[in-house]
Amino acid sequence: MAAVTQSIDVNVPVSTAYNQWTQFESFPHFLDEVEEIRQVDDTTNHWRVKIGGAERQFDTVITEQLPDERVAWKSVAGDTEHAGVVTFHRLSDAETKVTVQLEWAPSDALEKIGSVFGLDDHAVKKDLENFKKFIESQGAETGAWRGEVDRGETV
Repeated sequence: MAAVTQSIDVNVPVSTAYNQWTQFESFPHFLDEVEEIRQVDDTTNHWRVKIGGAERQFDTVITEQLPDERVAWKSVAGDTEHAGVVTFHRLSDAETKVTVQLEWAPSDALEKIGSVFGLDDHAVKKDLENFKKFIESQGAETGAWRGEVDRGETV
């Protein structure tokens, strides 16, 4: 498995950053490779991504979600195997550190080479920079889901 950890400080309150991250269908606005996310239910999402010209589709399930703290997920079906967590750390009333940790299994030679050369790190860093621009330019979240998902509730 390849692993990536990247962080960024955003100039919004922790609740704003967290609330925006729970709006999975908005991810195409700031995650470059994401073409579409369809939220199936409170914990399941169907993703359609395009990486290096290849389209992939997969489902993820939220394995843990704690308001203003963390959202964790794992893939459960489809063209890719990965898991991750995004955490939110209050730096001040108006600033938040967002950290993404992602583990994924490169599925072909091109993805394995890209991982060796750090292209996955670069992609996650760029996506976080895009998130920062998106949420700071909006000034407020586009929606929120404040429910909790405890580790014991998921598949």
